[in-house]
Amino acid sequence: MTTPRTPPVRVVLVDDHEMVIAGLKAMLAPFRDRVRVVGQAVGPGAAQAVVEGIQPDVVLCDVRMQGTSGLDLCRAMVERDPGRKVVLLSVYEDEQYLFQALRAGAAGYLLKRIGSEDLVRQIELAHSGQTVIDAGMAARAADTAARMQRDEFWPGARQGLTQRESEILSCMVGGLSNRAIAVRLVISDETVKSHLRSIYRKLAVADRTNAVATALREGIFL
Repeated sequence: MTTPRTPPVRVVLVDDHEMVIAGLKAMLAPFRDRVRVVGQAVGPGAAQAVVEGIQPDVVLCDVRMQGTSGLDLCRAMVERDPGRKVVLLSVYEDEQYLFQALRAGAAGYLLKRIGSEDLVRQIELAHSGQTVIDAGMAARAADTAARMQRDEFWPGARQGLTQRESEILSCMVGGLSNRAIAVRLVISDETVKSHLRSIYRKLAVADRTNAVATALREGIFL
């Protein structure tokens, strides 16, 4: 007796770059008997209507898009349909993005460097109801969670800041200039600027003033 073939997982792709969507389609094309792209949305504006019109099994969505973030879009889609399975794709390996994705109701968080066969397998797992996370990130997130449980973390760890970034943010709160921070921590001016860019990204701010305001508002430094 022939076993009925499981129908392919129906997927909608969401990204604000057509080239990325084309690349994902090419990755998934050889596996159309397992995963089938049934729709796409270029940018977050059209995504909600496309998803509601097609009702796919899984939405594969970029984390960072112009106008709104994939996190916000994921949250909106899950709020409208709690059963909606949204898997976020990202180049960012910061655990903070992973934690935000899970809080937004995402069914998964995968890195864009993923191979095609692994991506297909993760999509199938998400469709089956499992939460799929990049293996390396999952291990680091588990370690971070364990450290938090043991109180082995530093100010800003919950926001995804490294210990060095926490030190630099503390100096900023104290009113130190970039040069003064470099002298105090015995690092170069360029290293300070590099850390600042990372701090701004993790705190979702654009400049020093807002970074300090966020640090004070969130109680990072008491």
